[in-house]
Amino acid sequence: MAWFKKVRKPIEPLSKNKPSRVPEGLWVKCPSCGEVIYNKDLASTLNVCPKCAHHLRIGAAERLRMLFDDEWVEYDTDLQSTDPLKFVDTKPYRQRLDATIASTGMKDAVICATGRIEGIDTSVAAMEYTFIGGSMGVVVGEKITRAIERAIDGRLPLVIVSSSGGARMMEGALSLMQMAKISGALARLDRARLPYVSVLTDPTTGGVTASFAMLGDVNIAEPKALIGFAGPRVIEQTIRQKLPEGFQRSEFLLDHGMIDLVVDRRELKAAIARVLRFACPEPRREALAADGPARAVPLGAEASAKAAVAEPAAAPAALPAPPS
Repeated sequence: MAWFKKVRKPIEPLSKNKPSRVPEGLWVKCPSCGEVIYNKDLASTLNVCPKCAHHLRIGAAERLRMLFDDEWVEYDTDLQSTDPLKFVDTKPYRQRLDATIASTGMKDAVICATGRIEGIDTSVAAMEYTFIGGSMGVVVGEKITRAIERAIDGRLPLVIVSSSGGARMMEGALSLMQMAKISGALARLDRARLPYVSVLTDPTTGGVTASFAMLGDVNIAEPKALIGFAGPRVIEQTIRQKLPEGFQRSEFLLDHGMIDLVVDRRELKAAIARVLRFACPEPRREALAADGPARAVPLGAEASAKAAVAEPAAAPAALPAPPS
């Protein structure tokens, strides 16, 4: 028998009451490659994995900080749903709203603001996925419509960043009406000859995809973003066929002509600014007049038409009478 014996004590599980020495949220694990990333390093790359370039989801406020040059002005911060249908599923809609407002600090699933993108004054609406899945209800429809009307009144380009599961079922047909409401406002923006850039992020589905998210003059998506109407699992169960690899991802949609560009988030601001510089006409240009020096004239077909009406061409000289 040994004189000394080491008694092995079992490892005690970490008590729930005993705080961890490592702060919560200090490290983030990439869902694609499994790389463990320090949260400050991840923030410096705009929540893009430095190893595999997987794009983690970001919130609406962080999205605006990424796009705008400096400070911005937020609008319609007091709008909030009143639960018009008194909807109840697993819990009352009113309770769900209150809990989400407390956890996110937002009144609804979109932030609308104006600011500068590389020096260009722009009206931007960014959706927040953590607010009931970024679903579109009456408040989201009203705020985006006001952002469009603000762009028309101020002669500003429009950028909408979509991240949504679709229309909000708790508001029934009222949420579906927002699809037509926003689309009608975008038609007025188009008639005003102002550009609209739609940015589709992961995920963009349902009624948002079926309305304003796909109506941009230029549709830009982030890499590997899920974009579609119904989800791939629902489609497979309906048609009873295996879907192709990468179905409903942004690269698949780009190959099939549904979107115009797939841009890395770290290059997204510069890409949007290039589109805006190309699409936003200067208010005036110098045009060479036929009868003298250059003069400033307004751009656009309407101005050219007005000039043509105001200055009709000279009538041709009368022909000599034929000999008798």
